[in-house]
Amino acid sequence: MEKTTIKIYGYRWVVLGAFMMVNLAIQLLWISYAPITGQAAAFYGVSDLKIGLLSMLFMLAFIPLSIPVSWAIDTLGFRLTVGIGAALMGAFGIMRGLAGSNYALAFTATLGLASAQPFLLNAWTKVPALWFPAKERATAVGLVTLSNLTGTAAGMVLTPALATALTIPTLQFYYGIFSAACAAFFIIVARERPATPPGPDSGQVRSLMLAGLRHAFTVPSFRYYLIISFVGLGIFNGVTTWIEAIVRLRGFGPAEAGTLGAIMLVSGVAGAVILPALSDKCGKRKPFIGIGLALAIPGLVGLALASTFFLLCVSSALLGFFLTSIMPTGMQYASEVSRPTPEGTSNGLIQLFGQASVVFVWLMEALRGADGSFTNALFLACAMLGGSTILATRLKESQGDS
Repeated sequence: MEKTTIKIYGYRWVVLGAFMMVNLAIQLLWISYAPITGQAAAFYGVSDLKIGLLSMLFMLAFIPLSIPVSWAIDTLGFRLTVGIGAALMGAFGIMRGLAGSNYALAFTATLGLASAQPFLLNAWTKVPALWFPAKERATAVGLVTLSNLTGTAAGMVLTPALATALTIPTLQFYYGIFSAACAAFFIIVARERPATPPGPDSGQVRSLMLAGLRHAFTVPSFRYYLIISFVGLGIFNGVTTWIEAIVRLRGFGPAEAGTLGAIMLVSGVAGAVILPALSDKCGKRKPFIGIGLALAIPGLVGLALASTFFLLCVSSALLGFFLTSIMPTGMQYASEVSRPTPEGTSNGLIQLFGQASVVFVWLMEALRGADGSFTNALFLACAMLGGSTILATRLKESQGDS
């Protein structure tokens, strides 16, 4: 039997870089209303909830689209599938900028953007599986997570600053142009796979999607991680969506809210790089998932109770570093523990459960106190993180590339 040639190509970083840019852009578009919720509500003449809905649309659209998109990634290839999503992102990003003060048109364009997001997020583990050796894959997923968080952080910081000098439609138009440029870059430079695989497991036959779905759900650890993903992404999306409203009653405005969101995300970038790299070096996933869940709780408590801006900054940094570091390590863990389920399928299921946590984003609004505070919702989130930490102890360590 002919031995498969194993080779690692430097071009993998170009492909990963282009993929990171489209993920950065879609997150910038997702979060660009959150730090100016009050200002945007006044501009469009709608309620805070309707502005929050522009963020929640991304999670709602994910639910019906995730499985079909995962099928496309595993069947048609990541280059074509992600390319379609990138093109949708660029087109609808520009359209939203052209919507003017018409909320209905901005809503329609946002729905188009939301439909593009699964095409980008569901390939997070597919690109590393095709281009990277096993010892680099959690790190590669961590870098994609870094770009995702950087896009969100940029939206948190830039939007309040730019909104003081630009109209909201002009701001959105500039973001749309940027997203279209990122999309064009990906379409030009991305390649499906290297000429030869980067590791022995890259050439292994994967199950067909439906068989892969069935197999994944037979693995207890995969099921447990689906629940953890639901909780973790629900809390992350909830806090980032409502950050301006969370701190408004404590006397802080859009600029401070944007700063807190950026601190959470910049520290998240650090966590998404450092902890997955340590996970790769140690060859372990389970301890890093449990540690991230447990140590995110103090940050969430601080966000609920802190009355000074300094303490809010410290709490945001703790929450960001530990909560977001779970994402890349956990996604790589899920793809390893569920083999031979295809990477696009396992990644899609994880993202699906995470985005289905839109119910928690809505619940946070529903649980607001009579004075508009989010304290009850944030303490519920603490309890959910505690339960997830206990559940993480039941995970079985994955076997990596064995």
